[in-house]
Amino acid sequence: MPEPHFLSNVFLSKNFSTEEQNTIISHFKKVSFDKNDFFLKEGQTENQYWFIESGFARSYVVDTEGNDISTNFYSKGDIVIDWTSFFLRNPTRENIQALSDCVAYQLDFDTFQTLFHSLENFREHGRTNLVSSYFKLKQQSIAMIADQAKDRYLRLMKEKPQVIQNVSLKHIASFLGITDTSLSRIRKEISEE
Repeated sequence: MPEPHFLSNVFLSKNFSTEEQNTIISHFKKVSFDKNDFFLKEGQTENQYWFIESGFARSYVVDTEGNDISTNFYSKGDIVIDWTSFFLRNPTRENIQALSDCVAYQLDFDTFQTLFHSLENFREHGRTNLVSSYFKLKQQSIAMIADQAKDRYLRLMKEKPQVIQNVSLKHIASFLGITDTSLSRIRKEISEE
């Protein structure tokens, strides 16, 4: 059974009873990833629902010119998943890769479905996470069109400071839709303000 301190905290504030927490936590499996290992590769179907306990990961797609473009970053407490592939059972277009050594807890698709259909609080927790993920994706899509690169960087600094401190500028720049050089200029401007 996973160490209670991490997963208990994940489910503690979600109105789960102690019995529900114990049932849910007992199904998670602790898994370690080395830096550069993949949680998921393009073409695979997502079969796992992950919580990161430690480390950093990112999702990315490869564009038409062969460049990998970061689509999200994950750190402690984050759910690592391609929701579309997981629920629609289709191959993913994303890769999810460890940027550092990671410790995560996994729940397989079938067990997730069993818990989803048998525990109302788990179902509501899943729906809340799915909706939250959609809103973040929508905000990111709009920001890429409507916001200046500097504003996108400042928002990332505010929302995920641990990413700014631990992820390479190359990956951050691709997430923001700018070059490494532009990101360096933006960081210099901010430090001089």
